[in-house]
Amino acid sequence: MDHEHLDTMARDGRESNGKRPSQVADSPQLHSKETESFAPFPSNDNSLSKSGSAGLPKGIAPSNLRQNLFMIFITLTQLVQMVPLGAGINSSFAIGAALGATAAESVWIVASYPLTQGTFVLIGGRLGAVYGHKNVFTAGCVWWTLWAFCGGYSNNLISMCIMRALCGVGGGLMIPNIVALLGITFPPGKKRNLGFALFGAMAPVGAAGGSLIGAIIIQLSDWKWLFLMLGLLGFVVYGLAIVTVDADTPVDPHGSVDWIGAYLGVGALILFNFVWNQAPLVGWNSTYEIVLLVFSIIHFAGFVYWEMKVAKDPILPFNIWKAPSFGLLMLAIFFSFMSLGIYFWYMNAYMQNIRGDSLIMTGVQYLPLTVVGCMVAFFAAWLVPRVPAQVIICMGCLAMVIINVILATIPAKLTYWAMAFPAMFISAFTIDLITTSGQIIASNTVPMKHQGVAGSLIGTLLGYGLSTGLGIAGTIEVNTNRNGQNLLRGYHCAAYLGVGLASAALVIGAVFIRIPKDTRDGWAEDDALAQERA
Repeated sequence: MDHEHLDTMARDGRESNGKRPSQVADSPQLHSKETESFAPFPSNDNSLSKSGSAGLPKGIAPSNLRQNLFMIFITLTQLVQMVPLGAGINSSFAIGAALGATAAESVWIVASYPLTQGTFVLIGGRLGAVYGHKNVFTAGCVWWTLWAFCGGYSNNLISMCIMRALCGVGGGLMIPNIVALLGITFPPGKKRNLGFALFGAMAPVGAAGGSLIGAIIIQLSDWKWLFLMLGLLGFVVYGLAIVTVDADTPVDPHGSVDWIGAYLGVGALILFNFVWNQAPLVGWNSTYEIVLLVFSIIHFAGFVYWEMKVAKDPILPFNIWKAPSFGLLMLAIFFSFMSLGIYFWYMNAYMQNIRGDSLIMTGVQYLPLTVVGCMVAFFAAWLVPRVPAQVIICMGCLAMVIINVILATIPAKLTYWAMAFPAMFISAFTIDLITTSGQIIASNTVPMKHQGVAGSLIGTLLGYGLSTGLGIAGTIEVNTNRNGQNLLRGYHCAAYLGVGLASAALVIGAVFIRIPKDTRDGWAEDDALAQERA
């Protein structure tokens, strides 16, 4: 469908029905359901296709200042909810030791947060579509803050992991609704790309910043103060975000939440991840490992069948996979995030356990990721309308291959500047290129009704990929480190898994993914094309 035809459809729709351009399509009846809840900000038809928002109550027209404040504070929430991930990666050995856990057991302190964060993102988008994205976002903020505070009262490894897992649930509710609020507030174009660039930039800033701040607190005081700081930070930043975000009209107010599908999907993800992260500790000879693995596969199969054949309002509408190369894009992103989790964890383990670096020194050595990552996120947003998606994704995957190759070959005694610094610098081109471009592509691919789903997909892949990658790599590490006598060999072997995953993502992107560059700018064209895809 070409641009001329789209403009004609939008014009004819306004003249004959007085409807918004976002409601114009080949079948008005089909679109009325899809967009009846949306009310763009601007009051004149000429501006609807270029600016303004959908999904907010009718008659509301926020000023540019309020829109900018919204963009700043909604993306700052992404920074805050990424802090526990970075703090966990850097400080897990120290916290685990304080709680009487071994180094191998301490990986659960890291994995528990992204596990639930990535898992509950799956249903967070659907909850937002039914009950309002701001409402679910607010609930996630409150839940996150509560359990961040409670983490400071943990007295053993199990309670610590439970508190971090519950905190991750809040992050899982926030992520897809942050993405959805950005997606329905700003139409495809420069401002949406800017919003997603800010969102993408917050991931490395939050993770690397959390690594350093957590290190300072734990090295200079008691680890419990880290969780008090997280709770206070969440209370302030989330509170400001809640105030600046306008209430939105649910995009599917008459829909329902598929609780059976939610159980099957969440249950499958948690069981599968638990099995892989527990395997390095108990081995695959344990009966319950095999039983839980089988149960996870049964849950996965049940989820797919239920969502495709039975569910009236599926959590993950399978028609979104009809977009060209969309499924392969998601697979490549998942592999790349698994590789990224392996790199961050084992580079951290190398610095502390092999080089003997302090917590603060380790945090400082992650700063190149923060500084360069901010710039790369905006670079990715600039690239989206100019080059095909697979080029951007392949750039990120190639960087992922390079950093894991460096980690897999790094010697025990070597200055930071020789190999670790280049790896940290290049790592900024991984998560930012992939996350920012992936969010923009996913958001622009689906109709406004499914903006929460688009946010859910990328968020699930990020959090779940990081956590699952750690579990699989952990199995390789414990079986190759010669019973703990050669830690570096175990780290190297785990890093080779990261090389393999990143290489697979690179091949998928270079050979199979074909998504043209996206130059659209406005709601009218967006709705018509997205509806065609759905």
